[in-house]
Parts: sequence; C-alpha cells; structure tokens
Amino acid sequence: MAYWLMKSEPGEWSWEDQLKENPAEWDGVRNHQASNNMKAMKIGDLAFFYHSGKDRQIVGVMKIVKEYYPDHTDASGRFGMVDVEAVKPLNTPVSITEIKARPEFSEFLLVRNSRLSVMPVEPDHWKTICEMGGIDP
Repeated sequence: MAYWLMKSEPGEWSWEDQLKENPAEWDGVRNHQASNNMKAMKIGDLAFFYHSGKDRQIVGVMKIVKEYYPDHTDASGRFGMVDVEAVKPLNTPVSITEIKARPEFSEFLLVRNSRLSVMPVEPDHWKTICEMGGIDP
C-alpha cells in the first residue's frame, strides 16, 4: 500500500463535500507531476485530504477506490483523475505550521514543494501525522 496527500481549496471541494458525495471523482488536476502521482495510485492506497488556501491543514483520510482514468473536465484529453472515498476525519486537524515545526518533516514533500497538489507520503510521515491527528495509522 502507498500513501498520498491530496490538496483541495475548501471553497472548491471540502472534506464536508467529500463526506456528502462519497465516493467522488478527484478531478481538475492540471499539473503533470501531480497527474503522474495519480497514475501511480492503486485501489486501496490511502490519502490525506488537505485543505489548502487559508486553512492549510490535513483534515481527513481517504481511500483510492478507482484508479486513474480520463478526466471529463479536461478538454485537452491529457489529464486524468481517480475516485476517492472518505475513510475518517482526523480527530485534530494537523496544520502545515505544526508539520514544519518538527525536524522529522524536513524532507517531507509538503514542506519542500508546497505547491504540488498530489504527492506521495512516506510511511513514517504517514504514521506521525496520524498520531498528531489523534487517529490510528
């Protein structure tokens, strides 16, 4: 199993939206590196749901339920999407400020490349963030 982090502006698609329309398509990704990360996702992989924008915090855990396929919102036909299903919220959201304050996250992609919307998460980082959020890894 692999671990991921997927970002969304709460005004565009929030954790609450995900809970209401679950499972849902994760569409609209137009960055090639983020798209390649989605191509690597397998059914059953887990992903953190990250509220970007002013919130900038991890709020929940999702599961990949459908692997990469064409994104119907992309007129160019170059990009795809995956389907995700909410698994559980974090008991305590984990902010980017909290993550940056801990030395073990110095190599975490969220810290090094904060603009990337879909990224892998190392197992040790996954475990630590789950603990910080008050849930079992």
